[in-house]
Amino acid sequence: MIETLSIKEQIKKLIELQKLDGDIYALKRELREKPEYLVKLKEDFENKKANLKQHEEQYKTLQVTHKTLEGDLKTQDDAIAKFNAQLSLLKTNKEYTAKLHEIENFKADRSIVEDKILLSYDALDATKANVDKEKVVVAEEEKKYLAEKKVIEDSVKILEDKAKVLESQRAMIAPSVPKAILSRYDRVLEHTDGLAIVPVKDGTCGGCYMTVPAQVANQIKMSKELVFCETCARIIYLVDDL
Repeated sequence: MIETLSIKEQIKKLIELQKLDGDIYALKRELREKPEYLVKLKEDFENKKANLKQHEEQYKTLQVTHKTLEGDLKTQDDAIAKFNAQLSLLKTNKEYTAKLHEIENFKADRSIVEDKILLSYDALDATKANVDKEKVVVAEEEKKYLAEKKVIEDSVKILEDKAKVLESQRAMIAPSVPKAILSRYDRVLEHTDGLAIVPVKDGTCGGCYMTVPAQVANQIKMSKELVFCETCARIIYLVDDL
């Protein structure tokens, strides 16, 4: 019967459980970390895409500006052509001179628009180069992200399968431990990140490495009850006494 297990036998059973639980907790830690890493990879990829989109939006804005400037240039050319046609219809030198002055003003404005168009071509070329460069970066990052995503998803499946196997093995051993002891062990396990029972080594706790007082060590040797570390609350035992 379970209830007749000696303290030493209980400790041996708990050590068996601890070996499984240590592996289970390690697997679960990995299962938490891998999705977090995948989220980070996705964030990096999305940032690259956002950077590309920003360059593309900038390029579109420059295209609109460039088209507007070309429209302004055509307006200037049309106005100049119209005024030149009107020159032959003017009857006085004063009107002729005034019209020439208007034409010169339009030509001056046209020259400014032309300069802006030339600068616009340079800006378009530079931005297009950035867009093309970022497209290459995003394409490479997407391949990298999808490849690593596949690796992580595959490894998560493997880890989950391993965890299920270990949990099945644990389920076979756990019933052999008295319920009260198992409950206490599980509580310690939960609060110590998967390490509930540890040996005393060179007079120190194998969990928190704090000194185990001589009187506590004597309690362990008496084997009348489970003994807990006064510092970290883990179950402690002496290897030589088992």
